Amino acid sequence: MKATELKELTVEELNGKLKDLKEELFNLRFQHAINQLENPHRITEVKKDIARVMTVLHAKNA
Repeated sequence: MKATELKELTVEELNGKLKDLKEELFNLRFQHAINQLENPHRITEVKKDIARVMTVLHAKNA
């Protein structure tokens, strides 16, 4: 996901996206804990996506 794509979304859509990403991160961490995670790099990608969404949200609220 690119920051330019996120800048086009509304605040409500960004909040929904943030909620979905946090749920995905929780599920990935759970899978990792029970050794069922196929792609451990996905955790890093989701964390970075969360940071991008939060950055765009802060910019829109400022």
